[in-house]
Amino acid sequence: MSERVWDKFLTERDKAVFAASGYGARGGFGKRPALLVVDVNWAFCSEKPEPILDTIKKWRNSCGEDAWEAMPYLQALIGKAHERGIPVIYTTGVRREDNWDSGSWSWKNGRSGEDSRKPVETNLDGNEIVSDIAPAPQDIVVYKQKPSGFFGTNMASYLTLLGCDSVIITGTTTSGCVRATVLDAFSLNYRVALAEEGCFDRSQASHAINLCDMNAKYADVVKTDEILAFFDTIEKDQFTLPKGTSHRAPVLAPAA
Repeated sequence: MSERVWDKFLTERDKAVFAASGYGARGGFGKRPALLVVDVNWAFCSEKPEPILDTIKKWRNSCGEDAWEAMPYLQALIGKAHERGIPVIYTTGVRREDNWDSGSWSWKNGRSGEDSRKPVETNLDGNEIVSDIAPAPQDIVVYKQKPSGFFGTNMASYLTLLGCDSVIITGTTTSGCVRATVLDAFSLNYRVALAEEGCFDRSQASHAINLCDMNAKYADVVKTDEILAFFDTIEKDQFTLPKGTSHRAPVLAPAA
């Protein structure tokens, strides 16, 4: 088997434990998948590929170059899902203008107050999904305030409405919102897979170790090419998707 992205971070003891414990078995794809694109917005990607230590000066949550390395894989997955009529569901954040509902997010980051304003250099809304993979009219956007795409949202009810039995998860951050979404999907008994190259994080070590842990217990971490081939086996246009709408975040407070 070829080396996995996490292998260089594991000790020999870790490798022996995984080999002996039975973890990491292949769970397999479902029959009616949805593609979830978690938080691929300006705040996490910045507006162009730049070194992360430069981008986090204006976007504190930026993942720098790694976000843009993932972009072609995301485009391929979204394009194939559209071609086959497979649901594409995006998540992104939403906040009041005064940032009051940031809540517990403000406890663990000394720059959280910046979330209530746009960087002067860009004037972009950080929660807007990156234009390179902007939602199409038939796509669904779920607005959330906590890490999981399921917590406090309509995600599960939308998957029920679509008749989905499984999710393919991509996006960011691998160790945060992606992992939280994976765990909730797993807990709701969806079959879960992650597109390895379509996930990214500001910490490369956290990215690798969290992929390792999720692959061991909660999801199949597979190459994007395998997911694209799987999408080709799905009966075309079997889902009843939205007819099309504009994707605007709900307004929680009037603009200043």
